[in-house]
Amino acid sequence: MSDKPLASSSKDVHPFSSSLIMQVERVSLAASIGSAYLLQDISFQVNRGDRLVIIGPSGAGKTSLLRLLNRLSTPTSGSIELENHSINEIPIIGLRRQVVLVPQEAKLLGMRVEEALAYPLILQKLPKGEIRQRVETWRTALGIPEQWLERNELQLSLGQRQLVVIARALIMQPKVLLLDEPTSALDLGSINHLHNILKQLTENSHLTIVMVNHQLELVRHFANRILYLEAGKLQEDRTTTELNWQQIQEKLLQAKAKEAQEWL
Repeated sequence: MSDKPLASSSKDVHPFSSSLIMQVERVSLAASIGSAYLLQDISFQVNRGDRLVIIGPSGAGKTSLLRLLNRLSTPTSGSIELENHSINEIPIIGLRRQVVLVPQEAKLLGMRVEEALAYPLILQKLPKGEIRQRVETWRTALGIPEQWLERNELQLSLGQRQLVVIARALIMQPKVLLLDEPTSALDLGSINHLHNILKQLTENSHLTIVMVNHQLELVRHFANRILYLEAGKLQEDRTTTELNWQQIQEKLLQAKAKEAQEWL
């Protein structure tokens, strides 16, 4: 991805969307305790430029699946490939520079915002000028005020920290960006701005996004593909135009009601 200003675009389909970047083949993940499985026989492809969103009830395995894609967890069986190479054969540091995960809990590791943004590039030993340029590019693009740069984690709200860790991930120029509930603490204006930026990146810079998100109305306007998980199994893999949204909404409401009943 270039550090040039982001170009606007109204397109919804990435011109390289037919180009395979990741493939998940018959992946299962056993629970660490007992004989249950968190994920069972999951297979899907991720195309370059996809905005793929994983949805499903609580406990469906959404975050577990996301963590497999950059080897924060290891599947019990099955295979995952990045650009036709098994991710197990890619050095872990190299993999996590290409496939970057932004976890739900935003952490700055005790650093000031400016330090946290620059840190991944310092580890890569990039020139100071390039580091400053990338930090400023993404600070500006995501609307992060300059006065935040001197603040630490305790001086930021959860929503503010979410913006910072997303900027930190984008600064790394990944091929695939994994996002776990990235907008849960953001207001609607910030969410729309972020989604517009991410859309531009998938269309103009060959970034691919895999996101876990429970906010269906927002997902519907952002994603081009949806994976629906339930009880660790892949139930739906469809484009947003093919998916029966009313049926999915009903399934989620039923699952939530069942979960509430179990707590009574």
